[in-house]
Amino acid sequence: MVVIKALLMVVVLLGGATTQALFTLEDVDYQHLNVRETIATTKVQRSEMKSYQEFLESNDRGEAEGRWKLKLVHRDTIFMGNYSTHRQRLDERITRDVKRVASLTRRLSGGDGAGYEVEDFGSEVISGMEQGSGEYFVRIGVGSPPRNQYMVLDSGSDIVWVQCQPCSQCYRQLDPVFDPAASATFAGVACSSTVCGRLENAGCRAGRCHYEVSYGDGSYTKGTLALETLTFGRTVVQNVAIGCGHRNRGMFVGAAGLLGLGGGSMSFVGQLGGQTGGAFGYCLVSRGTDSFGSVAFGRGEMPVGAAWVPLLRNPRAPSFYFVGLAGLGVAGIPVPLPEDVFGPSSGYGEGGAIIDTGTAVTRLPRAAYEALRDSFIAGTAGLPRASGVSIFDTCYDLSGFQTVRVPTVSFYLSGGPILTLPARNFLIPVDEVGTFCFAFAASTGLSIIGNIQQEGIQISIDGANGYVGFGPSTC
Repeated sequence: MVVIKALLMVVVLLGGATTQALFTLEDVDYQHLNVRETIATTKVQRSEMKSYQEFLESNDRGEAEGRWKLKLVHRDTIFMGNYSTHRQRLDERITRDVKRVASLTRRLSGGDGAGYEVEDFGSEVISGMEQGSGEYFVRIGVGSPPRNQYMVLDSGSDIVWVQCQPCSQCYRQLDPVFDPAASATFAGVACSSTVCGRLENAGCRAGRCHYEVSYGDGSYTKGTLALETLTFGRTVVQNVAIGCGHRNRGMFVGAAGLLGLGGGSMSFVGQLGGQTGGAFGYCLVSRGTDSFGSVAFGRGEMPVGAAWVPLLRNPRAPSFYFVGLAGLGVAGIPVPLPEDVFGPSSGYGEGGAIIDTGTAVTRLPRAAYEALRDSFIAGTAGLPRASGVSIFDTCYDLSGFQTVRVPTVSFYLSGGPILTLPARNFLIPVDEVGTFCFAFAASTGLSIIGNIQQEGIQISIDGANGYVGFGPSTC
């Protein structure tokens, strides 16, 4: 159950249905977590391969639910090589996560970006965009006729790119590498064009615009900038500026490239401009389910009943979407926090919290995290504790339980709304036998609302008008 409260009005979101009523805080102070059901989702079955195949086929046939709506799948659903255990998948996910957060921290603190030297990438210029390879994927057509490609979705990146032939260095992907020579609409971009000038750092070779993007996990893509036609379900979009990557390295789990949805002019959202009114939304599907999430573009896809808060911008990270975070709550009670712990004095520019699809675990300044953790521990005194796992220092042995009652955890957003998370979004299984951990971690000052905490909540970004909405699930 997701609860979003604005003043005394509580919007209860359960399985996509919406009801509205007046409740007191006591009605949503505690939740029940189904331990057995949640553990079952950690055990990967071969039947998941069927759901992935259905995902590919349904998008290839253009069966999107709406003109600007596409299905979205988490990387854990994809079969690549031998199945791993849940703990192995978690360790890999946290490794990626730590690298991404470190990269963001350097960027926002005025550091030197991803930490790679120019000589690591030859003579081309390194882009400052370094936000990582993402956790969620969509299926789109590239070129004319469209070649279906599997793309990473990243709300913190400002470029669209695919691996291209001739490929002097490519990682393994599920679909054939895109061949621009086979597309009737592929057109290279001249160095003198205004499109080339919009790149953060552009290079020029033989009169053609070159790009290069490095990510915090060590991944990168390098190649030429081009204009190309992209097909999204039943929608065809012409003259989209994309990177045609001839040298690429990374952990993209079979994806052909990346669909950047960041706040800059070169992201897919930025390039669409008036076609969608600068608005898009997404719903991240819960882990371990056979269902799909969704991403939708345009004001017509914005949900009714969302709670809207101002969108904040940080000049050090213009790609990212920030919201004001006024406080935290456990069991309906505000957590005592140091003054201005989420404000500009944190040392990260304008303050606020990043809404990021590519970060898994929510990060909070250490003082805020420890206060939240201690309040949660006080509310779970009857549950048996377990040793810490990876970056999680608060874990429980729930192997002997069918369900457990836990206090709610809430974000108090600037402007009034209170976002109360489902229990499975903050108490997650870390193995297949019943160890669960409190899915938050401390940072050196940066606040990020990660994708684990976003699961099952419709998040809408209205960049043109400067608002972020939290509303009923449309997964």
